[in-house]
Amino acid sequence: MTPQKDINTEADIKLLVNTFYAKVKADDLLGPIFLSRLGENWDRHLETMYKFWGMALFGNDGYSGHPLSKHLTLPVDGTHFNRWLHLFFETLEQNFNGPVAGEAMKKAGTIARTFLSRITAYNSGQPPIYPTALN
Repeated sequence: MTPQKDINTEADIKLLVNTFYAKVKADDLLGPIFLSRLGENWDRHLETMYKFWGMALFGNDGYSGHPLSKHLTLPVDGTHFNRWLHLFFETLEQNFNGPVAGEAMKKAGTIARTFLSRITAYNSGQPPIYPTALN
């Protein structure tokens, strides 16, 4: 059954983030990477993600950070980003339906492409391929 509700409120953002990161934490590929950085202290990360997605989807204030810098040294490649996107899209499709959910999918795709390009470049010493070149 297709959900009938779009992402409209802060509670919806929390549902998205909490459900997604529960999947990440349990995932055999992504879970160990996140656990190596966060341990069992996920609360701060989740609060940051609520603010990030509130800013990304609603234009809310409150998020400040440089997310790429926190990811540059992670041992990840395209396989990890594909799994991340799969879990994110699955979470959206199971819980939401509407234009804001569609925008969340687009933004997640852009984030994944950008991060993968920049992490790959960082690890290879080559200049990054910017996301517009991948479209």
